[in-house]
Amino acid sequence: MTSSTFTILLGGALHLTERLKAAVADSRFIAADGGMRHAQALGVMPELWVGDFDSTSANLGLAFPDVPRQPYPAAKAQTDGEIAIEEAIRRGARRLVLAGALGGERSDHALALLLYGVHLAEQGFSMLLTSGEEEAVPLIAGELQLDLPAGSLFSVSGFDALEGLSIANARYPLAGFHLPFGASRTISNVAEGAVTFSLSSGRAIVLARPYDLSGV
Repeated sequence: MTSSTFTILLGGALHLTERLKAAVADSRFIAADGGMRHAQALGVMPELWVGDFDSTSANLGLAFPDVPRQPYPAAKAQTDGEIAIEEAIRRGARRLVLAGALGGERSDHALALLLYGVHLAEQGFSMLLTSGEEEAVPLIAGELQLDLPAGSLFSVSGFDALEGLSIANARYPLAGFHLPFGASRTISNVAEGAVTFSLSSGRAIVLARPYDLSGV
């Protein structure tokens, strides 16, 4: 396969929405430990399965006997998700969809993936973290456009102070705004359609809820 889009199947919740199916179309797949359960819902066969397999049930293992496994000890310096992402990059990934990266029982894992996603965006990778119902996209210096339904909710959360933040085609637009670290000014905005973001400096994540039209 020659696709440079890889979907990493992670352990968080995943809802089979139309946006999710479009995001992973023509993708290659790598599963991280218990994230393999999402392969069944998506109807896909990952090319690799990595992890310490402490979250993998016996039945799940029996369901995918032919997928090559790359086992690691439980006492390791990286999460299963990070190992899977690095393996995808070694195989030529330029666009990464982290499916099952948001929510779930382990908020520490979700936060680590958000931070790692921003780091990878700074290295030039295209990143999407998704639960199917909620999406996260890194926002770094430059411009970003997100195709969101009118009336859907989104927020911008900064990982440090943001300089020159502009948000266009939203209910609460901004132009060249300074957002102090920790400020909540950019939480709960409403898309008027495709939203354009630009940023002079700083690191942030855009969290969008495309199916939540409570802002209509």
